[in-house]
Amino acid sequence: MQRLRSYRNLNLEIIQVPKFYSSGFTFQSLLKPFIIPFSTLLIAITLCCALNSSASEIYIGKSEANISPTLPVALMGQFNLRIANTAATPLTANVVALESREGAKSLDAVVFVSCDLVYIPTPLLSMIRMEVSKQLAGFDGNKIILNATHTHTAPVLEDNLDESSFLYKIPVGVSPVSAYRALFVKNVADAIVKAWKSRSPGSVSWGLNRAAIPYNRRASYANNTTTMYGKTNVPEFRNLEGYEDHDINSLFFWNKEGKLIAMSIDVACPAQEVEGRSEVNADYWHPVRMALKEKFGDDLTVLSWIGAAGDQSPHIMYRKAADERMLKLSNKSRMDDIAERVVAAVEETYKTVKNDQYRNLQLVHKVEKIKLPVRIITEKEYEESKIVQDEAAALIAKDPKAADQHYAKMTWFGDVLKRFEKQKTNPDYETEIHVLRIGDAVICTNQFELFTDYGIRIQARSKALQTFVIQLAGPGTYLATEKAIRGGGYSAVCQSNIVGSEGGQILVDRTVKLIDEMWAEKTN
Repeated sequence: MQRLRSYRNLNLEIIQVPKFYSSGFTFQSLLKPFIIPFSTLLIAITLCCALNSSASEIYIGKSEANISPTLPVALMGQFNLRIANTAATPLTANVVALESREGAKSLDAVVFVSCDLVYIPTPLLSMIRMEVSKQLAGFDGNKIILNATHTHTAPVLEDNLDESSFLYKIPVGVSPVSAYRALFVKNVADAIVKAWKSRSPGSVSWGLNRAAIPYNRRASYANNTTTMYGKTNVPEFRNLEGYEDHDINSLFFWNKEGKLIAMSIDVACPAQEVEGRSEVNADYWHPVRMALKEKFGDDLTVLSWIGAAGDQSPHIMYRKAADERMLKLSNKSRMDDIAERVVAAVEETYKTVKNDQYRNLQLVHKVEKIKLPVRIITEKEYEESKIVQDEAAALIAKDPKAADQHYAKMTWFGDVLKRFEKQKTNPDYETEIHVLRIGDAVICTNQFELFTDYGIRIQARSKALQTFVIQLAGPGTYLATEKAIRGGGYSAVCQSNIVGSEGGQILVDRTVKLIDEMWAEKTN
């Protein structure tokens, strides 16, 4: 279909049947309409050959992995230690492998893995890539992309101060971090290998719809300060600080028989509806997956992507009473409502694009490690952080049980002291980004809880017809805008930001540059 559309743009002379009854009819006049200038014919042949030579067939494989932890397990995402003794839902890693081929020749590839986790630690990603490379000889591990849904009811992933700035004192008898890492690496690596080995010819569709899922969670006040989840029903409230992205971007993957086998859904909202509970829970993605499997089949694989949403949340910031009334009258939970909105948007997109499938398309995957300037820690910030760290350490020394409430705070503020010393000799932070063209769509990743304004900048400048931004394809940390940093508050203070707003714009510019290189001319 894509090739046919390209032919329509060649502007060849149209051959018409002559009108035999017209006056002045001759044999030459009969042949004239069929005569195409040689130069035009040569151009047509050249372009058609070029189209055929550049066409590549898409191969698709998919699988799923259970990444639910052994209970009891410590949960990541809050300052206080939470131990889960129950699992409300399973946690899963969902895998889609793509490869483009020209005949028997492999042109490019990517493996997407969406995980019900809070983020993707760099050592964990490295372990996955190494394990897959052992099982698939010659496979380029850099083609593997892991992203997290940012559920705060998933296991703690790090226990090493050299690797993380946010740690817990996990008690004896609770599943250790090392045990969960081993489980995760084995199950996910096996799923990646399974998806890669199962790939076969297929097709892809893309589309978008809108659904009001996230709220900007940063409330700004008359004194020019900002607070995450701040009160909005006070006279000092002025506005929510930033934009809300309500687009739901979707990709649909079909096998050669035309059966839908997988999809990706990109929602600019972290999976945090039940973030404070002490249970294992995949949050709103679980009911979304279950509803879509019920409609399209149990073997459907659903990639869960979070768009640029560092300042977004599913939690309502105003008109709470009205919303609670509507949920009560409809006999639904807030989780039900979120899932239904996402599913409805995806189903509407599916109906619109299901007959617009592409088997022969471009698949171009670029991976880069770029350096971004760190957010500089000032002397004042150093001193303030040291006071908080020392106070937390003193409370723990006085009563070891206080570690449940204060250990994460101690390590979080303590990391600022390490960064203060490190910035003197190394003012840069290295991060990995991916940009992937698939037909008329592009997918770009970053490691951060990226504030939504950055995602909008990328989408607005992108030359792709449709642009998917995926955050938390790495070890997290907020990347706040200049406006947010001026307002302050959690997520925009130095403790929250390894990279500052200058680095955020560099990330945007480099991502857009990589997209530009994939399009010879603007197509949107």
